[in-house]
Amino acid sequence: MFLNDQETSTDLLYYEAIARTVVRFIQETPCAPVTIGVHGDWGAGKSSVLKMTESALKGKDRVLCLWFNGWTFEGFEDAKTVLIETLIDELRRARPTSTKVADAAKKLLKRVDWLKLARKSGGLALTTLTGIPSPGQLGGVIDMVSAFVKKPQDQISVDDLKSFAGQAQEYVKEPNEAVDRIPEHIHAFRKEFEELLDAAELDRLVVIVDDLDRCLPHTAIATLEAIRLFLMVDRTAFVIGADELMIEYAVKEHFPDLPPSSGPVGYARNYLEKLIQVPFRVPALGLSETRVYITLLLAELALPKGDAGFLRLLEAARKDMQRPWQSRGLDTVTIREALGPVVPDKVQEAQTISSVLSKILTEGTHGNPRQIKRFLNSMMLRRAIAEERGFGDEIKLPVLGKIMLAERFYPDLYKQLAQLAAAEGGKPASLVQFERSLKPLPTVDSAAVKTVSKPVIDVKQSAAKSGDATALSQEATDWMKVEWIKGWAAIDPPLSDVDLRPYVFVTRDKRGSLGGLAVSAHLENLIERLMGGKIAARSCVAEVSKLSPQELDDVFTAVSDQALQADDLSTEPSGIQGLMVLSEHTPEMGRRLIEFAKSLNLPKVGLWPANMVANIKHPQLLGDVNSLISQWVEQTESTKLRTAAKLVLDLAKKG
Repeated sequence: MFLNDQETSTDLLYYEAIARTVVRFIQETPCAPVTIGVHGDWGAGKSSVLKMTESALKGKDRVLCLWFNGWTFEGFEDAKTVLIETLIDELRRARPTSTKVADAAKKLLKRVDWLKLARKSGGLALTTLTGIPSPGQLGGVIDMVSAFVKKPQDQISVDDLKSFAGQAQEYVKEPNEAVDRIPEHIHAFRKEFEELLDAAELDRLVVIVDDLDRCLPHTAIATLEAIRLFLMVDRTAFVIGADELMIEYAVKEHFPDLPPSSGPVGYARNYLEKLIQVPFRVPALGLSETRVYITLLLAELALPKGDAGFLRLLEAARKDMQRPWQSRGLDTVTIREALGPVVPDKVQEAQTISSVLSKILTEGTHGNPRQIKRFLNSMMLRRAIAEERGFGDEIKLPVLGKIMLAERFYPDLYKQLAQLAAAEGGKPASLVQFERSLKPLPTVDSAAVKTVSKPVIDVKQSAAKSGDATALSQEATDWMKVEWIKGWAAIDPPLSDVDLRPYVFVTRDKRGSLGGLAVSAHLENLIERLMGGKIAARSCVAEVSKLSPQELDDVFTAVSDQALQADDLSTEPSGIQGLMVLSEHTPEMGRRLIEFAKSLNLPKVGLWPANMVANIKHPQLLGDVNSLISQWVEQTESTKLRTAAKLVLDLAKKG
């Protein structure tokens, strides 16, 4: 009934062509190490391209493709070593019976242990370029650990520390004089990794890195630094899916002391360009592509899974999208050729809906597939609500879609129509005047929407055409001054003969496709970014500062509603970082965050609420914050929250 918002299993946008190009580039550079960036905004389809790339590489002889999701390892001590160890472990799993692979992997993992030692020492200055300490530094680690063994701390067992010191001593003894300096350690690591590839009998190792732009700056940079370690290792290829603007933000956050650039390109962009040798940005959808996409989404939903007719329609769409500038947008002839002379009603409806929505959705969403899909889901959810309430037959999707376009992209117009519909029996006279002043009402040849042509033009219409705007109502006169409203009204189906009251009823809650208050398109986009994790949320600070009090309230409601819908609240759900950004803006937003925290179901939450409210720094709210944290320390419903709250209080006392 509804459209899955995850990466698609069916290529409706012909992104397979992009994936094949990536694979071709890798194949045509068989030995040289390469990094390819698949860039794009949130929801542009990066993950789908990466999945198709993985699928295209699967089964190729002497090629191993590994998938690494940086966001999955958010919160680990050192994302750098996680990535390296994951690659080594996956290579070992790919060749489970090979003793050569097992030996090479064991040797390499011992070198990676340096990173772990450095992390546990807590005070080593690791080079940004490598993250690998020198043997001299390791000697300091051993001395420190040995001292701890003599006076063990409560939180560290003696056996653990003895083992730790012993491993470090053993490893320091192994390197000979040829690898005493950091550059030589790097060289040794790369050489040993090549030996591992030889043992695994691989001509190409392809690592796909996804969701890097969802990570905190530290995790994102650590992952990129690990990738840099492989840039001189032959036969390796990294395909990185990320919004380059989010990565630039992470670079600036992680390296705050970078000097201002003296050239045309900043240091953050230089960092990214040096790391990613071949950048590719997933293009936004154009008008014809949006029209095809909407038709295919709704047709796939209407037809049985694996339907042969839909597969023929998909093939026709791919041919059409090979040259988008010549696209006919899956017209009636193309659909009949694919499905036969009798086209199912719901497929006809899909074609009609695409013609209604395509232009404004393309412009309003900037051709973003995820936002288009969410708009459609919201539309279908509303009709489902109408069906459950018993008036589903009165809701036609093309009409509902047109009204929702006004709701999302021109909310003032939507409000006027809703008020006029309520006051005038569902058919506002001003809307009738306005539509007739633009063009005679056409006949829409669609099974989903049947309207009667009424080309009669009354005196007021004639006056309007002759330029006498006073003949129109005040609302219609005002609408005539706005190009967006005129373009919207010109879209079929016309609304003059439609009772708008059922449509106003199902849209009156003003809920948008993100579940938040859809007062405008820019807020919808802002809400999505506030839901995206710390990097995305922090990039919204300047935009949040420009919001009116009402807009702040609407956005907070939308983000908090979605955060509470998470299946698992034991770990921090998406949106919490966005709420923290909002709470920093005004004391009222801070107060709302406190109320949000009080509403949480304590048995279901983990550590994160304590950190969330500790972020509130408004002086007039500190008393409420301390009171709430103290209550959490006393409660017994969540042991994890009690521990975290106690830690926050202890840190506050220490200043």
